[in-house]
Amino acid sequence: MNIKSLLLGSAAALAVVSGAQAADAIVAAEPEPVEYVRVCDAYGTGYFYIPGTETCLKINGYVRFQVDVAPNASSIGASGGGSVANDSDWDARTRGQVQFTAKSDTEYGPLTGVIVMQFNADNASAQKAILDSAYIDIAGFRAGLFYSWWDDGLSGETDDIGSPVTLHNSIRYQYETDAFYAGISVDELEDSPFYNGETANNVGVAVGLGGKAGIFSYQITAGYDTDNEEGAVRAMGTVAVGPGTLGLAVVYASNPNAYYNKAEWAIAAEYAIKATDKLKITPAVQYYNNYGITAGEFNDDVDAWKVGLTVDYQIVDNLSTKISVQYLDPDNASDVTSGFFRLQRAF
Repeated sequence: MNIKSLLLGSAAALAVVSGAQAADAIVAAEPEPVEYVRVCDAYGTGYFYIPGTETCLKINGYVRFQVDVAPNASSIGASGGGSVANDSDWDARTRGQVQFTAKSDTEYGPLTGVIVMQFNADNASAQKAILDSAYIDIAGFRAGLFYSWWDDGLSGETDDIGSPVTLHNSIRYQYETDAFYAGISVDELEDSPFYNGETANNVGVAVGLGGKAGIFSYQITAGYDTDNEEGAVRAMGTVAVGPGTLGLAVVYASNPNAYYNKAEWAIAAEYAIKATDKLKITPAVQYYNNYGITAGEFNDDVDAWKVGLTVDYQIVDNLSTKISVQYLDPDNASDVTSGFFRLQRAF
């Protein structure tokens, strides 16, 4: 009986100890699943899904360093934001720009939202941050702050055929295919030039159409400024010829207005020569008729000529440089030579 009791007692003790050890055992928790960023290839390269959503986001932009050379070059830089005006004939400035583009599918097609932030610095203390664009786009409709068709131009830096201010709060509808587009926009013109003494409180209406046909591309743009009660129309075209692309543009304005105010009419031409895969050389010329403004109207019988040369060079992928020299000779003022050197890293 003593041996039997001893064996039973030992078994009981072992059971108690084993139970206690089992109760004290530490079990590692299962790790929570991690949602990695997924590539979104539905809208082209560079998009990724915002984690936890079906919205695709793309982040891109550039860093630019530029030196302007011209009479009162710092004043020219100041008009672009972030510069201090002085009488220097050269001015260095830096810009950083970031663009966020969000896209998602809807029953009406892709829903797009764009925000572009721009930061300009003339020096450490003279800096300016601006909202360069912000708009919503769906089913051909666009609303927000964005550049008009009048911001477009030829590929060089000589042509002067756009609006003095091309960024507006606007509502636009544009129909487009791979080879054609046509649209109409209503633009708020608060910060455009005015010549009739009224407060800037009216709107402009612009239309645009364009497309491609083989080696030829074209664009026609028109706008009517309801404040100044004047309008402008412009036509541009390019065609591949030999080792480059020939570009032509003509613009007419009934009188100075928010859409064009340089001359009653002007014509520009350029030839963008693709010298190598990395080097493009673009000589260009522009003629102005009834150039300049006096008392809210174009100057009669005043002509002006502008000639220029722009050189673009791709140093490596995403790093490019541009050098441009322009010469302007108006009848009613001194001739002016200007230019710039630019270094830009895109991402």
